Amino acid sequence: MARNEIKTKKTQHKKMRKVLLAALFAFLVTACAENRNKQDGQAQNERNQLAKQQLQGIWVDENTELPMLKIAGDSIYLASQVNTPFRFSISGDTLIAHSSERVTYRITKLEPHVFQFYTSQGDLITLHKSDTDTIPFGYQTVIEPVQKEVIEKDSVFFYQGNRYRGYAYINPSSKKVYHPVVTEEGMIVDNVYFDNIIHICVFQGKQRLYAKDINKEMFENIIPADFLKMAILSDMSFMGVDSDGYHYQATVSMPDELSCYYVTILIDRQNNISFKLKE
Repeated sequence: MARNEIKTKKTQHKKMRKVLLAALFAFLVTACAENRNKQDGQAQNERNQLAKQQLQGIWVDENTELPMLKIAGDSIYLASQVNTPFRFSISGDTLIAHSSERVTYRITKLEPHVFQFYTSQGDLITLHKSDTDTIPFGYQTVIEPVQKEVIEKDSVFFYQGNRYRGYAYINPSSKKVYHPVVTEEGMIVDNVYFDNIIHICVFQGKQRLYAKDINKEMFENIIPADFLKMAILSDMSFMGVDSDGYHYQATVSMPDELSCYYVTILIDRQNNISFKLKE
């Protein structure tokens, strides 16, 4: 074998060896990094679990000595809320409330008997753990529709010598509507309401001219989505008859508030239905 060929093969062998060593080094670095990340993740999970364990119990306001919240498992009960609890988790120095919206609270101090955090309003709250867990606190109630019975409304109008009677049957449904509110503790929780489905129908004498179920989703193209999500279809009225057809007015309102939208409903002579916001 020629000397040049031997020299070339030695050079190729060295290059291959360098490539293999570089690949092995890269593999070891990646494996170490992944192992370190895995260990860091496990350590963080352990710290989160420890924090959740430290939070278990009833916490009392440092200034008033009144019970403020109770933590049991992964649920938080608030003293000011006669309602179902909300679920929470811990991630580092953050308490995360899981309800209809994800809300975070920054924890500034957490020790076996001291819990300090910022509310949704930016107020710093300091609590200490109660020595007893027998305080009557944090009970659940069964949430039911406010109105269990169907409400019937009807009105009579005359047009061109004919008598028309329009009905609206307000039917409570099982569909829940979640409305976030700020509690006395400065935390955001969901009040739960039940939406309605309203059946409308128009009669001339004994002849039924039109009938349809109306729900708030039918107004999604004319009412802002953020409002509609937390509102309920609260009322419906028969407004009259004219050459255009039969007229109804629907009310879509925010529970326990005065804000609402009025929607005019027109059923034309071909029984086509259309919606328009009342100006």
